[in-house]
Amino acid sequence: MSPVVTVTQTPRPTQEPTTTPTVTLTPTSTTQPSPTVSPTVTIGSSGPNQYPTGVNPLTGLAVSDPQSLDLPPALVSISNSPITARPQAGLSFSPLVFEIYIGEGATRFLALFYGDYPPSSIEGEPAAVGPLRSGRLPYESLRRLYGGFLVFASAAERVLDKLNDYIIVYNQDLSDVNGARIAVDELLQNAQQRQPTKGWPMLQGNRFDPLPPPGGKPAQGLWVGYHRVDQVFWRYSEQLKAYARWQDDGEDTSLRQFTDWLNNDNLSFENVVVLFANYRLFSETYFDIDLFYITRNPALLFRDGQMYPIYWTTLGGFQESTTGRMRPIRFIDYEGNAVPLKPGQTWVEIVQLYNPYYETADSRDFHKLSSLEKPGSGFWAVRFIPPAVIGE
Repeated sequence: MSPVVTVTQTPRPTQEPTTTPTVTLTPTSTTQPSPTVSPTVTIGSSGPNQYPTGVNPLTGLAVSDPQSLDLPPALVSISNSPITARPQAGLSFSPLVFEIYIGEGATRFLALFYGDYPPSSIEGEPAAVGPLRSGRLPYESLRRLYGGFLVFASAAERVLDKLNDYIIVYNQDLSDVNGARIAVDELLQNAQQRQPTKGWPMLQGNRFDPLPPPGGKPAQGLWVGYHRVDQVFWRYSEQLKAYARWQDDGEDTSLRQFTDWLNNDNLSFENVVVLFANYRLFSETYFDIDLFYITRNPALLFRDGQMYPIYWTTLGGFQESTTGRMRPIRFIDYEGNAVPLKPGQTWVEIVQLYNPYYETADSRDFHKLSSLEKPGSGFWAVRFIPPAVIGE
């Protein structure tokens, strides 16, 4: 399949809930925006194979325009480094965001836009998603799994040769590393143009239920330690019934609560998944992640203030054999049954296989978080060990 390149100059169970102990978490921050609660329509239990008309199979929630579900997903590469890329624009509208390690202590986001897009304009000005950054090898696997197209700002030649169906958005302001963005209208138009050839998206496979399954452990917070200067904190909000994202801006800096530049809303997701996968290292900043044909690999699901050890799979089945197309990553138990996500958005942290996880103290101290175990604290830690370290 030949890549499609567009050059643009655009400067977005049925079970009663169990009661869990309250764990006090006090983030260190100079600014704490007040959370806002946006009304949503909850459908109840849906999936993994059938969803009510107009329900997004990536969220389990109704969309404003059911015809939008006929369009292929846009998978957009959004920067998280340098820190001037924050706040990013459009993440609060993405039903599914993947965060991957890209080397040198940094992570990057691949955000899917499908169903309800961000507004096309804000205060009369065109709205845009970004800032965009370069394409990465794992993007192609995710593009194929979700049947969509990629949007990024350039890519190394050795990476570009392995990517398909993409839009390159060139940065027109060389003085601003965060200058590449894509207008929401242009993103939508590209999805509409691809619909006749890509057909109806095959995104079923996950189950959604507003009631949490039994067996969860208290999880009021999660720390993902990618690096001393790249530490991610997720904290459960009883008001939002979701996990809010916090991150430092470097060693010994205050935590920043992530917001969306488009609407200034705090960034919160109903589901946070830690997905353990095999990173294949080629050089410090050049590696791929094994995501195809996985029978069962471990994962952690955080929802409703609880943590569940689960699994993820991309094993082919009847749908793949009869259509020749792949289905998304599915979240399952050991027997292969769908594990219910909470209706809403999902953020996926992709870490390495065999990276340790444990309960620890609610702390900002990297050494405590990376080494201290404190069972029963309700504050979970996942320590990312870079690919180069494995096997040494």
